[in-house]
Amino acid sequence: MSPLREWIAGNEIELLENGEEYFPALFAAIDEAKREILLETYIWMEDEIGLALAERLIAAAGREVAVRAVVDGYGAPTFSSDFLRKFTDAGIEFCSFDTQRPILFGIRTNMFCRLHRKIVVADGHVAFIGGINIWDLHLERFGQDSMQDYAVRVTGPVVSRIHEVVRRGPGVDVPSRLRRWRSRLRRHRASPSHGEGGARVLLVTRDNRDHPDDIEAMYRAAIRGARREVWIACAYFFPGYRLMRDIAQAARRGVDVRLILQGRPDVAISAVAASLLFDYLQAGGVRIFQYTERAMHAKVAVIDGELSTVGSSNLDPISLGLNLEANLFVLDRSFAAKLREQLDNLMRTSCEEVAGRVSRRTLWQRVLATLLYHATRHIPSWGGLLLRRRQSVKLICPGPVERRGDTAS
Repeated sequence: MSPLREWIAGNEIELLENGEEYFPALFAAIDEAKREILLETYIWMEDEIGLALAERLIAAAGREVAVRAVVDGYGAPTFSSDFLRKFTDAGIEFCSFDTQRPILFGIRTNMFCRLHRKIVVADGHVAFIGGINIWDLHLERFGQDSMQDYAVRVTGPVVSRIHEVVRRGPGVDVPSRLRRWRSRLRRHRASPSHGEGGARVLLVTRDNRDHPDDIEAMYRAAIRGARREVWIACAYFFPGYRLMRDIAQAARRGVDVRLILQGRPDVAISAVAASLLFDYLQAGGVRIFQYTERAMHAKVAVIDGELSTVGSSNLDPISLGLNLEANLFVLDRSFAAKLREQLDNLMRTSCEEVAGRVSRRTLWQRVLATLLYHATRHIPSWGGLLLRRRQSVKLICPGPVERRGDTAS
């Protein structure tokens, strides 16, 4: 078995809800770092939170801590010269992933295969992973414009695995069809077992080379093995047929299956796409809740009060078939109980349940919905055709002199 696919015991996992819990914990870890800080994020805005993080990283570099940050070239904005100059002066290695932005008919075509992971590792001792970007809108005080989301703070042996992934960097090649099938044949699935000495944790990543469907495979295995309960909160929900079938079949065999989806979507088409699946899922007994307080940005699940996952991957074609993603799967009853309590509170106080109904769609509407579903689920294949060039990390700020040179990964 690959060492990056092992369940590792002896970890401490802390659930962090929204920016109010996440950013103080993250900033404290950065302030305490003595050797190295590695960061990957999809979005880093030059706002209150973004500037506060920059100040702390600059201060860490002043303590001779090695700092490397990688942002996505599509998700992150164009940074001001003053912002970048401070990083350069501090000797911080600041990079952008796949910054080429070809324009086709007025549309940026590099929206596929993005660095969507949100990971920070400090001193190889403490790691943060989840769905929270470096952005003010992860703070509840911004009201309905803010987002509901989660991350975890983890210490223990699994941090070395997370450190290895981030240290290696996100540069990837889009694989050929043959190479993708070979990688599937090499995939290993561990059988989780409980042990003493803290939570058992499995880091599962998704890329376009060696692990093209690992996160989806883990979700499917967990759902097929569920006996009592499957609760999923997901920002963008439009799974492929196999995962959708597994969810419906779990409900049919008596598992309490609940989905918490967007009721105030930040991308309108996402809610329309998800609604196409409601009839099929509800016919199987799945209960669907729409979160209406703010935008739902979470990517979490809890199964049977034992297995949980928190990470960056949505259950849609973009995350499951194109983006670079990372989720932690956790076997720990106390952690699962806390996450379940959070989700239960959302359903009771901030969600509206979608009433089950006999579809009122006309035959033409049903045919159109079916065609749209099957077309959209092929987005990964189409995205791969659009992106045959090598993706790389572009160095924006040079970092320390001794590390200047090769910038591609």
